[in-house]
Amino acid sequence: MISSIKKTFSSSVLALGLTLTVGAADVYAAEHNWRFSNLYGRGTAFGEVYEDLAKNIETNSEGKIKVQVLYSGEGVGTSGLLGAVKSGLVTMGAPFQSMHAGELPAGVVEIGLPGGTDDPAELHALFHDKGWDKVLIEAYGAQGLTWLEPYIQPPVYIITKKPINSIADFKGLKIRAPGAYGKFLRNLGASPVSLAWSEIYTSLATGVIDGSIGSNMIDHRDGNHVEVAKYMYRLPLAGAQVLPIIVNRSAWNKLPEELQAAVRKATVQHAADQLAKSQQWESEAVTQMEEKGLLWSVEPSAADRAAWAEAGAGLYDEYAAKDKYSKQLIDILRNSK
Repeated sequence: MISSIKKTFSSSVLALGLTLTVGAADVYAAEHNWRFSNLYGRGTAFGEVYEDLAKNIETNSEGKIKVQVLYSGEGVGTSGLLGAVKSGLVTMGAPFQSMHAGELPAGVVEIGLPGGTDDPAELHALFHDKGWDKVLIEAYGAQGLTWLEPYIQPPVYIITKKPINSIADFKGLKIRAPGAYGKFLRNLGASPVSLAWSEIYTSLATGVIDGSIGSNMIDHRDGNHVEVAKYMYRLPLAGAQVLPIIVNRSAWNKLPEELQAAVRKATVQHAADQLAKSQQWESEAVTQMEEKGLLWSVEPSAADRAAWAEAGAGLYDEYAAKDKYSKQLIDILRNSK
C-alpha cells in the first residue's frame, strides 16, 4: 500500500515537474517578454484588436518577442497607464491621452481638439507628411517613451440621462469628459469629470455623473451605457480621435533593428485594422443601441451650432501655451488650413 502511494506520489510530482518545465519553456523561449496594457475590458471589440496587435508582434518577430495583454484594471488603471510604461512596470501601452493632460499636454492636441477633421486622409497627412510625427517622437521621447504608429477611432459623442433640447441644457450637468473635451463642455456650462471608461456605467447608474463621452460609439455600446442613459446629442465633440502605441524606451533600445522593424510593422497593421473595423462597428453599434432604446436629441438650431463652434474656438490658443511641443503641433495645424 505504502509502495503504491509512493509510486503514485512520485508520478504526480514528475507530471507536475514536466508541466512546470513546459510552462517555463513557453515563458522563457522568447528573447523579450513584454506586458501590454490597454484601456478596454476583456471581451470588448477593441480589446480583441489589441490582442491581434500582440499576436502580430509575436508573429513578425518569429516568437522572439512575447506579448502579454493586460486589460483595463488588470494591474494598471487608465490614469496610471502612461506612468506605468515610463517606469517599465509595463513595456507597451495604448493610452487615452486626455487622461494624462498634466503629464503630456501635447497628447491632448494629438488626440484631436474639438472641431477637428474626420477625414482619415487629412489625419494621415498631418501625422506623416506635415510633421506631427517628428514633434510627437520628440515629445514622447522626452518622457522616456518611444512613439509608434497612431491609429484612428471614430467621432466622439455625448450620451446623457436627460434629453438635451438646446445648448442651455448642458448647464450644470456633470459629464465624464477628460482633457480638452472637458474644457469644451465647461465652456457650455457643464461640469466635467475625469473617470476611467470602466467606471462610466456605474457612475451613470448611481447619479455620480449625468452623462459621458465615449471614445466612440462602440465604447458606448460595449459599456451598455444605453441601459442607464438613453439620450445621444447629435453634434460630435471631435470628428475623430488619434491615439498612439507607446513603448518603454529602455525596452525598445534593447531590440535589434530587425525586431524594432517587426514591431513597427505590427503597429501599422493595427492602425489599418482599427480604422476598417471601427467604421463597420460604429454603424452596428448605433443600430444595436437604437434597438435598446437610444434616442437622439432634436436637431440643433443655428444658434446652438454657433455656440458649439464658439466653445472650441479658444482651445487652440490655450493648448498652444501649454508647452513647446503643443505649440509646434498647433502651429502645424494652423498652417495646414
